[in-house]
Amino acid sequence: MSENNAGETQPERKTSAFPAPLTIILGVLVLVWLAAFLIPSGQYQLDETGSPIAGSFQRIDAPMTFGARVGDLLLAPVNGLYGIQDAETGHVGPFNTGRMFGSVQVFLFILAIGGFMTVVFATGALDRGIHHLAHRYRTQGPVLIVLLSLLFGILASVMAWSDETLGFYALMVPLMIALGYDRIVAVAVVSVAPFVGVIGSTINPFVIGVGSAEAGVSIGDGIGLRLLMFVLCMGAMIGYTLWYAARVKADPSKSLVGLTVADRALVQADAAVPAPLSRRDKRIIGLVVFTFVLLTFSIMPWGAILGNYEVDYYTHKTIGTPFVWELGWWLPELTALFFVMAIVIGAVGRLGEQETARAFIRGVVDFTGPAFLVVVARGVSVVMNNTQTIDTVLNAMEGLVTGASSAGFVGLVFIASLPLSFLVGPGSAGTALTMPVLAPLGDFAGVDRSLVITTWAAAGAWLRLVLPINALLIAGLALAKVGFDQYLRFILPLMGILLVIIIGVLLLGVALS
Repeated sequence: MSENNAGETQPERKTSAFPAPLTIILGVLVLVWLAAFLIPSGQYQLDETGSPIAGSFQRIDAPMTFGARVGDLLLAPVNGLYGIQDAETGHVGPFNTGRMFGSVQVFLFILAIGGFMTVVFATGALDRGIHHLAHRYRTQGPVLIVLLSLLFGILASVMAWSDETLGFYALMVPLMIALGYDRIVAVAVVSVAPFVGVIGSTINPFVIGVGSAEAGVSIGDGIGLRLLMFVLCMGAMIGYTLWYAARVKADPSKSLVGLTVADRALVQADAAVPAPLSRRDKRIIGLVVFTFVLLTFSIMPWGAILGNYEVDYYTHKTIGTPFVWELGWWLPELTALFFVMAIVIGAVGRLGEQETARAFIRGVVDFTGPAFLVVVARGVSVVMNNTQTIDTVLNAMEGLVTGASSAGFVGLVFIASLPLSFLVGPGSAGTALTMPVLAPLGDFAGVDRSLVITTWAAAGAWLRLVLPINALLIAGLALAKVGFDQYLRFILPLMGILLVIIIGVLLLGVALS
């Protein structure tokens, strides 16, 4: 049974009064818009590379009238989709000339995933393949959880595995259910594991690489501490997931999301010996595996990881001379990949032109909701950018950490990184904005600059586990059909465990600094 059909029946559990994901994001959007009236506008002077200069902050007049701000709020979802950032003023608008600020690439990528996976499920091959896999590993589900969590965590640690994970939900949800678990376990493997992997970023070029370049240190500085954090945090995440999964398997009533009628049918089907796979089934499954392997290989910035070259955090391509085998693909190419492979699999599966087209469109429609959540979440960043209040908050954080002791400085950087990660994002763009200001302050506190980078990366990734404007989290929960309140009940205890680990490792770093 396909995941699309399985999702039509609601879980056999009382519906929650918790707000819908779209309501949550719209609420955050309005709150940020109102807060911008209370936060004065300001800006740092920039150096020749475009990075802010510590101590150069100045207040400026508000760049927008009240009427313009109202228009900016109403246009936030539009700008969140295809807003363009003006190269001179930095203002984001739909008719500007400059760099794409909106999330149109992610939007189309999610729609392409939906179309591709629906075509795959229409052939029936993947359903039968999942049945075989679940039956074969029916007593070894924990092994799959460990291996897949480690794989996604390592990919996130070394190259910020993020948007690409959304494509795995259509595979992981039915597999985990067939193994006797629930949708929360699929979310843990597909989304939580990569977020935890970023907490222990080792050579992640988009966070550690950019941060190291801005701080004037090598990407290898502090890698031992980050590796220790990765091992401890991933161990805690996997152990916690295994505990929850075993609890649900032993007693399905312990599930935080419940099971649909179709979910129960998958569990019962696992008990039956599956029919042999046909040659056509094997070809289709092989093509699906090839697609995701190519996706993983093509986006790896091999030059940045193996050759210590810089990486462009807008195009995700290695700057300089990439390796011969480096494809340098990103969301536009991956969108095209899913579109082309949907056609190929439709042909191999002998669906015919009409059924292939209908299945693809059904998938696009089904995935439009999660894609739209990404767009609205990006609109929050547009509002903060256009009111020019981000630098004001950054300056406040600069004043907060100045003059503290070594341990106090690291603690304050961690605390300061939380609102900064919310405002500018914990990824490459946010790192490029904050590190030129925060990293040099570590010199006065006797804290190595690499430890400042490690603190920033850990704090931002930890916060993303519950951040309601984390578009990837909200989209993933929507694809898995898991409520945000249900997810919070699962993740909050794990966040407490991770916080203790992070603080302990950072204090060890202070002692060794």
